[in-house]
Amino acid sequence: MNKSTTANDSKNYIILTIAILIGLFGVYFRFFGDSYFYSLVSNIFFITAIVIALRSVFTILK
Repeated sequence: MNKSTTANDSKNYIILTIAILIGLFGVYFRFFGDSYFYSLVSNIFFITAIVIALRSVFTILK
């Protein structure tokens, strides 16, 4: 697997932007209601966004 990417590759920043949007959706979804379901779904979105963003940042730094 030859994944030669540079820090200036636009794909990295597009993925980072998508991760930020997923995280924002998770944060705003928390305020839809006060129940276990809303908290669970928002936490899943938020954790997914964190993982995607960290992988993207570490790819840029590498």
